[in-house]
Amino acid sequence: MDNLHIFLGATVADAAARPLHWVYDPKKLNQYIKGKKEITFLKKNKSPFYSISTGKVSGYNDVGQVMFRTLISTKKKSDILKNFKKNVVQNFGPGSAYWRNLKLRKKYKKIKWKRPMNGPWIHQNILETIQNIKSNKSITGGKKVNESDGYCAALPYFLFNNTEADLKRVVKSVANSKINETYALAKLKIISLANNNKKDPIQFFVKKYKKNRYFKDVIKNIKKILRLKKQNHTKVVRKFGKACSYPGTFMGSIHAIISSNNYKSAIYKTIKAGGCNCSRANFVGAYFAAYKGFKNIPSSWIKKTFPAKNIIKYI
Repeated sequence: MDNLHIFLGATVADAAARPLHWVYDPKKLNQYIKGKKEITFLKKNKSPFYSISTGKVSGYNDVGQVMFRTLISTKKKSDILKNFKKNVVQNFGPGSAYWRNLKLRKKYKKIKWKRPMNGPWIHQNILETIQNIKSNKSITGGKKVNESDGYCAALPYFLFNNTEADLKRVVKSVANSKINETYALAKLKIISLANNNKKDPIQFFVKKYKKNRYFKDVIKNIKKILRLKKQNHTKVVRKFGKACSYPGTFMGSIHAIISSNNYKSAIYKTIKAGGCNCSRANFVGAYFAAYKGFKNIPSSWIKKTFPAKNIIKYI
């Protein structure tokens, strides 16, 4: 696969942000990072909902890892999606650490959340996907939420195969809504422009697709963010949504991109903004790896990221 450093960029960014994933209280977030020279890869988990070892990735990027492992172990292109679905069930379904935590999560919903669960958190899209795969549905993605799982699944596949129809199928295999599909494709096209050395990939995307009805809402939301380029990043993210859902997660990512000069500063901003930092980091990290190259990803961060070792073998 060419340009695999782009997927590495997403993976490292996710792992860097992960110990502070889903911290929505700004006072608590500031308390956790106050006086720290390094706010990435915190040794102690601070996510209020789940706790995994520092260096591991969130459920968002882990969908991408499943796709990556599928790609390198599948010989026939026609078998990729079928094998990916099998591997999603194996990685996230019954018998996995993700699935074991599901019962505990249901119990936690009925009581006040006092401490994070030990182990990973399965996302709504993936939960629905597993149920749909077992029910033999032709399109298996979840429909209840509009989050980044589809983009994360499609990113490694995008680097392997760039046909739009195939990418849509991959996105819809884990996140089956028009919003999920549209924003995932927009992210991938922006990453492609960054990788092809366009001077200003975001502006180029706006010019190229301004009359395209498919990306109408995406363009409208990018324009809103472009007008706020000089505003404080954390305030912009708060305004459009710190949570995992589109369009807020996309808009926050775009602001981190246009208001930063490099990978490191953009990921710091993404973490400091709080909330669902991992979903934003997966796009921001991939973008800067594409735009500035492999060397822009801090080598010390790569060493701290567990799945990075497997990706680097193929770069």
